[in-house]
Amino acid sequence: MPDFPDWLASHVPASARHPGLAVAKLGSAQAMARGGFALTSPAFRAGEELDASFTADEEDAVAPPLEWSAPPPGTQELVLVVEEASSKAAEPACHWLVWGLPGQRAKLLEGEVPPRTGKNAFGNSEWLLPDPPEGETRHYLFQMFATDLPLVLMPGAGRAELLAALQGTITACAVLHASYTGGEDDAGWEEDEID
Repeated sequence: MPDFPDWLASHVPASARHPGLAVAKLGSAQAMARGGFALTSPAFRAGEELDASFTADEEDAVAPPLEWSAPPPGTQELVLVVEEASSKAAEPACHWLVWGLPGQRAKLLEGEVPPRTGKNAFGNSEWLLPDPPEGETRHYLFQMFATDLPLVLMPGAGRAELLAALQGTITACAVLHASYTGGEDDAGWEEDEID
């Protein structure tokens, strides 16, 4: 596995440094947080645990809300890639691919359906609910990219297609880290109650 880029290490905790992350492949020291470009969430601070309402532990779970500051002038489009950074595989599991976001300061509301989405690791075009095994902590990296060209990608494209389309177009990037620890599996408890 390739090494994790030095320029990115100060922005990502050791537990979330997967060398296959989109930002590790496409970003650069010059693009990282360029012009103060930043990605935040009103639901959690960087490094905090996701609320269960954004995970498979709750029935009506949705994607978390996100906000971002103004990207550099000339930005045509913003792209969001969310990946599980603690994956042991060569490529991190993709939880969300979003593009077609306007190149300006804006936000995605909790559970909002974005303009264009691609296929997550399960082949669905939606927020893939984090679902770690009981007691196991997984790390998720929300990665936002500003591009100087609009993407010509059909909705439903996969991670590889999106990353290929982004090559050479990125003017700024920002990251936001969150974790989640798997809750107790209550399926056994329900079965006991039925008996």
